[in-house]
Amino acid sequence: MEAHPLGGAPAGSASASSSGRSEPYEAANLLDRLTSRSTRERHDRQVMRRERQVLARRLPLPGGDVISVGCGWNPGRHLFPAPAFRLLGIDSDPERVAGVLSAGRADEARVGHAGALGLAPGSFDVVLYRLVLHHIAYQGPLGPCFREAAAALRPGGALVAIEPGLWHPVGLSLALANRAGVATAVHGTPDDIPLSPRLLSAEARSAGLVPELHALTYTWRRLPPVLQRALQPLDGLGSRPRAAVGGHTLMLIARRP
Repeated sequence: MEAHPLGGAPAGSASASSSGRSEPYEAANLLDRLTSRSTRERHDRQVMRRERQVLARRLPLPGGDVISVGCGWNPGRHLFPAPAFRLLGIDSDPERVAGVLSAGRADEARVGHAGALGLAPGSFDVVLYRLVLHHIAYQGPLGPCFREAAAALRPGGALVAIEPGLWHPVGLSLALANRAGVATAVHGTPDDIPLSPRLLSAEARSAGLVPELHALTYTWRRLPPVLQRALQPLDGLGSRPRAAVGGHTLMLIARRP
């Protein structure tokens, strides 16, 4: 999937729909056939490095309680390491929950559905949606997820969302492929929906959170490695407000006052 760094939340991630499932992923799609796995993984590693850099600078928490919603196989331990952070993973797929627990990637994991988790008010320092909200957007509105996160956060805590950006040329192309009905053939799934940076910020404000937006990367995981390396210096501009909205992969940090 186009915005999925290594270990993101593929089919089976938590969602706001009644089924709680993402759409199936067709691995034999056009872009995967044209791009080597090593090229895609190179970009994925850069995204993960940028995730750590931006969070360390903009959300320097010494520790706390984190819930990773729609965690897939990777609930985000690279962002919130033990023992400083206690990490709860949530996914709608029991196999993924079991895999996270058996691999020790979270302190606790359980089955649940975004927007209907029944979380105690003020029980977390961070609510993490890592490459999940764009699947939920395919099935329904994002408001319930943001409101649930806002209620679950302690004062000073933050919702952190990492998502594909609509205003990047790749995001716009992805949206056109979705609209034309060729999404599965081109990039593997119909529910890889790039999100508008304006929408992300508006949903955060509507839930009573204070948003800030960052571009993690401007490069594309399908570009040849030499072009990825040449363009990576642009990532350093990603925290400038006017530049952030054009990122390929976005990070929203939305704090509870």
